[in-house]
Amino acid sequence: MAQSIDTLVIVGVTGDLSSRLLLPALGQLLTREKKRKLRLIGVGTEDWDDAKLAQTLKASFETSSAKGAAVTDLIKHATYVRADVTDRDDVQRLVDGLTGTPAFYFALPPAITAQCCALFEQTGLPDGTVLALEKPFGTDEKSARALNEQLARLVPEERVFRVDHFLGKSTVLNLLGLRFANRVFEPLWNREHIEKIDIVYDEQLGLEGRARYYDTAGAMVDMIQSHLLQVLAVVTMEAPATLDHEDVRAATATALRATHVFGGDPVASSRRARYTAGKIGRRTLPAYKDESGVDPAHHTETLAELTVEVQNWRWSGVPLTMRSGKALAAKRSEIVITFRPVPEVPTGFGGDRPANVLRLSMGPDRMELNVNINGPGDPLVLDQAVFTAEFGEGELLAYGEVLSGLLDADPMLSIRGDAAEECWRIVDAVRAAWKDDAVPLQSYPAGSKGPATWTPLG
Repeated sequence: MAQSIDTLVIVGVTGDLSSRLLLPALGQLLTREKKRKLRLIGVGTEDWDDAKLAQTLKASFETSSAKGAAVTDLIKHATYVRADVTDRDDVQRLVDGLTGTPAFYFALPPAITAQCCALFEQTGLPDGTVLALEKPFGTDEKSARALNEQLARLVPEERVFRVDHFLGKSTVLNLLGLRFANRVFEPLWNREHIEKIDIVYDEQLGLEGRARYYDTAGAMVDMIQSHLLQVLAVVTMEAPATLDHEDVRAATATALRATHVFGGDPVASSRRARYTAGKIGRRTLPAYKDESGVDPAHHTETLAELTVEVQNWRWSGVPLTMRSGKALAAKRSEIVITFRPVPEVPTGFGGDRPANVLRLSMGPDRMELNVNINGPGDPLVLDQAVFTAEFGEGELLAYGEVLSGLLDADPMLSIRGDAAEECWRIVDAVRAAWKDDAVPLQSYPAGSKGPATWTPLG
């Protein structure tokens, strides 16, 4: 059995990611798991002390209604270490002060995380150490491979957590349960019966002060390269033998290895755009290029689409389109499976006969299945009915599920090293075409559905 973690080291504890997402989720987890004993060490460059960390913990925990003995004990014994993790002496001092089995959670920009991991090669790490890294994991396939090689010199692969909070454990299990526990779906889950699959993540939010990161990433790297390709892998993978992390991650990695830009043409299979000034509800947004911290010369896209194909027996020829964008008219997070139309309908039936569509919403998880039935009144006129079902909600926030797996050293929600490299391999050719301006950067008003010339998905 994997060695459990008793010391959580949050590197970058003074930042927004920690206070807004990590710490509330940690409080929620400890509220549920009352017997868990955990020591927290916060690391940062700011002039904090233990009291300031305790104050921050209390404020963050209040947002998730955290309470109980485990929460109180964590706050009481939490310690703050002021350290620059790009400085060897500071990193050595941090490592020397550790006891038990630690997990390092890097709530830092990836470049700084990589520098710290390079220093760990000099200082060494305690046995059983787990390393958790936020996306993006590298900047392209080559850099991701180099980072994997670096991490492999520090800890075994199963002790590396490449965090993807977007695809929580409950969502993964909901998708696997729907697919593999229902005979009405699994025999149809292939190219013979499915015409196309769309995976959409539209946001109403604009840049929201994230220019430092987003203006060098854009929608392709921020969402498609990481999150949406992982969703695609779960939707298209073969059935794992068990729900053990080794089997699930092997199945998703296999699906990603078979994934390629549709038709091998990154120009025809991708689109990009960025928002101009507009209104979303009562909010007025400036054009993206006028947002604080943005360099218009970067030509950063805020809306991206990419169509790929999983080149195996099950999926060959089926277009799988991923879309993600900011400052759009409506929030939308769903997987849309469009089935092929029936070959023929008996003569005499009237009414429209649209294709059957299965919609799987993510957060909250919900399904809708559109079917053609005899409508009210004339039984010869077909109508469409929608069957709906709610999936069970997860017990934890997204980062709570991440932390639960991390502290139990269960990497089911972690992206395997080779899978991270495959995600970059899939998009690198597209990014090269964009850099050469082979794909035009279009525009859309904030608060709209996107460029008027784009065909809507799903």
